[in-house]
Amino acid sequence: MQDSISWSRLLFMIGVLCVLIGALDPMEGSVLILAGSGMLAASTFRDKEERWKWYTGAFAAIAFGVFFLFFLSSLGGFGGTSELSWWWGILILPYPIAWVFLIVILALRLFGKPGKPPKDADKETEILDYPTKD
Repeated sequence: MQDSISWSRLLFMIGVLCVLIGALDPMEGSVLILAGSGMLAASTFRDKEERWKWYTGAFAAIAFGVFFLFFLSSLGGFGGTSELSWWWGILILPYPIAWVFLIVILALRLFGKPGKPPKDADKETEILDYPTKD
């Protein structure tokens, strides 16, 4: 068993904290959520986890939505007395949708059925981290 925590696992834990803390204020916390989702995507990609594409897709959608959140804000917003119609708000929707998706896949990871172990996992890690039904 390892005595020290791996960098990838530490990056994952910091990413989860960033995603959760950033949700306290979704506008100003969007940068924190973006950074946290990027950490989650990088960590799961590095560990070759089964669902790394889900984390990467959520990161891409959050990046898209956050970009347009700040872009439209710099133009003075949309709707109301702004020159932009309410329809421009559709460009922001990937951000909250991907955040909810990210919370769901984190909950699945915590409470759901464990995924397959990485192909290069040793026997001790496989037994400790990925219980199987025998």
